Parts: sequence; structure tokens; C-alpha cells
Amino acid sequence: MMDWNTYRDQLAKGFGKVATLSPGTVEAVVAAGEAGAKTGHLDAKTRELIALAVAATTRCDGCITVHSAEAVKAGATREEIAEALGVAVAMNAGAALVYSARVLDAVDALKK
Repeated sequence: MMDWNTYRDQLAKGFGKVATLSPGTVEAVVAAGEAGAKTGHLDAKTRELIALAVAATTRCDGCITVHSAEAVKAGATREEIAEALGVAVAMNAGAALVYSARVLDAVDALKK
């Protein structure tokens, strides 16, 4: 198993190195992450639950470690996180079904 706390610390150092070389890139990512919070339509916990669901579907370990910590900090319970992940699993399976139909369509187009 991964040591998520150590990994989160390593990522922070790595982000710092990227920021030194390309500060605008890191600033843009931070700004994008903060933009949604400015509307105030969703609370921090809900945003973090969404982030974890997206992190699972995009298979981003860095996102998982950062947003797991933020979700717990925002008050998300293990049960709420599991429910959000259940939505991610359902959506990912649904997306696979949609793209399965697209694959078959592409195969069928070859026969024309």
C-alpha cells in the first residue's frame, strides 16, 4: 500500500519545483481550483466529494491524496466518500457502455 501522507508531502515539493520553473502554470491550476469556490453554490465538502469521484475516474493518485485530506478536513465522512465513489463507479461504467457503442459504430463504418 502507498504511504499517502508521505506521497502528499512529496507532491508538494514537486509542485514547488514546477512552480519555480513555470510559475504561471501552477498559478493557473490553483486559480482554476479556486474559481468554483467563489460562487458559493457548493460547500467545501461537496466540492471535495466531487473531486474525489473525479480523481477515481481519472486515476490520479496525486488528486486522491490531496483531495482525501481536504475532504476529511471539510468534514466528509468515510460513508459520504464511499457514496461519492459509488457515483464515480456508476458513471465510469456508463461511460464505458457509451464508448462501447461508439467502438461498434466505428467497426461498422469500416464495412461500408
